[in-house]
Amino acid sequence: MPAEQLTNRERAVLLALMAEARELTNAELRAVSGLALDGEPRRRLNDRKLVTSTKVGRSFTHEITDDGVAWCTAELSQPVPARAGYLGGALYALLAGLARSGQPLHEIFRPDVEQQIRGAYLRLAKPGEWVGLAELREQLFGVPRPAVDAELERMASTPGVHVQAEPNQKALTGAHRAAAVRFGGDDRHMLMIEAG
Repeated sequence: MPAEQLTNRERAVLLALMAEARELTNAELRAVSGLALDGEPRRRLNDRKLVTSTKVGRSFTHEITDDGVAWCTAELSQPVPARAGYLGGALYALLAGLARSGQPLHEIFRPDVEQQIRGAYLRLAKPGEWVGLAELREQLFGVPRPAVDAELERMASTPGVHVQAEPNQKALTGAHRAAAVRFGGDDRHMLMIEAG
């Protein structure tokens, strides 16, 4: 897509979503970039298949697509857009530096799986409450299961994080059994993250 078809706001959203490498609510997007994706800009980026937006309750969550990442990669070699301002100029200098590094963007901006797990946990429960891994995995769509499993095992060895088996094995459904993570010789079905 030619760069001139996107507004500076749409460019900023794409670059922020790429850098975060995870699904973001409008509140999260506003916190990391100072702007939200709504109205006509959301529809334009969705129509161009650069961003997928999913309505959750009364608001949207947004995630960059592979086409969006390809757009960002192409943008690395573009000149500073008109009316980009000082910060925009600095951003495009940074993008040019990334292009010179020769490192693919998907390697630079990897999703932080621990952050995604913690975010999903907090969407489901308060600190100190147990969450089933089946429910947690539903919140982590798009994150490869092996990455989630490895991160859960790593997190379980840190203070304040507990991954354990369901004590009442008869209560487990097929979905709960399928969502289990196995380490230490046991299937584990539940996660709890303490406050702090």
